[in-house]
Amino acid sequence: MTPSGARVPIDAQSVDAPLSRSAVFLTMSIGPDDDDLDAVRDVIADLDGLIKTVGFRDLGAHLSCVVGIGATAWDRFVPHARPRELHPFTPIAGGKHDAPATHGDLLFHIRAERQDFCFEFERLLLAALGDHAVVTDEVSGFRYFDTRDLLGFVDGTANPVAQDLDASALVGESDPAWAGGSYVVVQKYLHDLAGWDALGTDAQERIIGRSKSDNVERDSATEARPSHKTLATIVDDAGVEHDILRDNMPFGRPGSDEYGTYFIGYSGELWVLERMLERMFVGDPPGTYDRLLDFSRAVTGATFFAPTHDQLVDLEALATAPPSGPDAAPEPDAASPAPAPAPAPEPDAPAPAPAPDHDLGIGSLRRPQGRTRPHGPTPPQGRTP
Repeated sequence: MTPSGARVPIDAQSVDAPLSRSAVFLTMSIGPDDDDLDAVRDVIADLDGLIKTVGFRDLGAHLSCVVGIGATAWDRFVPHARPRELHPFTPIAGGKHDAPATHGDLLFHIRAERQDFCFEFERLLLAALGDHAVVTDEVSGFRYFDTRDLLGFVDGTANPVAQDLDASALVGESDPAWAGGSYVVVQKYLHDLAGWDALGTDAQERIIGRSKSDNVERDSATEARPSHKTLATIVDDAGVEHDILRDNMPFGRPGSDEYGTYFIGYSGELWVLERMLERMFVGDPPGTYDRLLDFSRAVTGATFFAPTHDQLVDLEALATAPPSGPDAAPEPDAASPAPAPAPAPEPDAPAPAPAPDHDLGIGSLRRPQGRTRPHGPTPPQGRTP
């Protein structure tokens, strides 16, 4: 039971919510009319209320939802300001495998310890949106044994932890207008389990770069060809390793012979996610693509930006008064008159009284304290795609 008076452990826009037992990945397109945009904006503004409506039934279910906005929809919501790196997903044409781009205006990443909570939240969300937005992709994921994927390997060994999580997943002071937000890339992969199982454990471990039974990392220096683990590790020219936050989930329908992994990666810098996918699909050096792709095919690909909680729930104000900072808004027209200076404050005016603390733990995105860490061995704490 939750102690009386305990803060509500359910958050909107909590990128750093703990890995959950159940999740729904919902991608939607917004209708073309202004009233469609207005209706969607109103639903998003009341997201906290919707989360509490479902989440209060069992606080231990830890219901949370992160909303990502695609580049096209972002320009409709906030036409004069855009996060510095936000753009539509760039398709990748590899020598053997491709990463397709699919459209998405909105991403709802719904997480909970109980599947029924994800279901109920999604049901109420779709009812509130009505005909103003349509579902383009819907995946229900689940935790599989000890966080393994359907290929049989522990999924997510390289996730950052503690203070490194915010430094990796959230935008920092390099783009101060959007600090605290996060870039999100999603892909749906379908697996050829029969072909994968026919390989045998030793060949599978060489492809993944880890042992299957106990998740021990294989030495990259002894690889005849880069493994999945090696290609998914991003080190810049200065020797600094850049992490991302993954919250992948298995999904499947055995009766339809459908088995897959839904990849979702959060990063404070979009280029890190894009370079990782380029290394996987093209190879480094080119031609040494990720052999996991021989058995796991990407069928979707979309990029979103998840703004901070305060920005998300007041998109209308954000559109009329974009946040200040480099790249936050276009330069003013040279012919436009300079704005009048703000009036000086009244002398001896009393400071406004602090607002009463009625916070229920909604919207607890933290501002990052750092960005990267030197390259070196990574403890087994998280997920690889």
